[in-house]
Amino acid sequence: MKSDMAKLQPSLVLYSGGQNQTNAVLHRELVKMARRSARERKRGPIRLTYIPFCADGSITYFMRSVKRYARFGVEEFCCLVADEKPTRAQIKEAFDADIIYLAGGNTFYFLKVLRESGLLPRLKEYALSGGILAGLSAGAHILSPHIGLAGAPGLDPDENDVGLTNLKGLGLVPFEVLPHFEPSRRYVKSIREYSSQSEYPIFACPDGTGLIIDQGVTRVIGKGIQLYCDGIQL
Repeated sequence: MKSDMAKLQPSLVLYSGGQNQTNAVLHRELVKMARRSARERKRGPIRLTYIPFCADGSITYFMRSVKRYARFGVEEFCCLVADEKPTRAQIKEAFDADIIYLAGGNTFYFLKVLRESGLLPRLKEYALSGGILAGLSAGAHILSPHIGLAGAPGLDPDENDVGLTNLKGLGLVPFEVLPHFEPSRRYVKSIREYSSQSEYPIFACPDGTGLIIDQGVTRVIGKGIQLYCDGIQL
């Protein structure tokens, strides 16, 4: 029964972005979830796999994540670079983790690489089998039903330089997320226009905030998050 419940209720942490001190709450909760999962599966040290959106600069950002999460109790780390054609052995090692972290960057390129490398379905299977997925900015978009919001006009969109047409994400949450939200007139106008056409509610998250989905419960972490649906703020 526990296995069936895990498949129905993925454990997720969605970060907006930034290096704000308020992100510490999300870091702490992420590791707390991992510890509980590790105890249930009788695992040893907490292990985190970092997946950057591209190879360029990946080692620098990986080392920053090591420094960041080691402070919160993660003891083992792995980096899986999807656009460097990882081997089966590297993929197997990467998925033997308590947490898989999808980094920020260009959402369109990231989704394209994850799909072409075969990692996208594996990530979904991982989450539905009890693993914990975290996504920062682009990574948070990819946890959603689709990444259309990443290219929405007026919201500082990512460039779709790769010509991606299949925008379907992992679909692990029944909503969309807008990272880096600012409560400016421009942002609010644009998110209302987009929301009026979207079939999903949208959480607009300032940097330093995020969402936690744990045992079927969604929690809002941080101040200033706004919820939009059908063109209006709820």
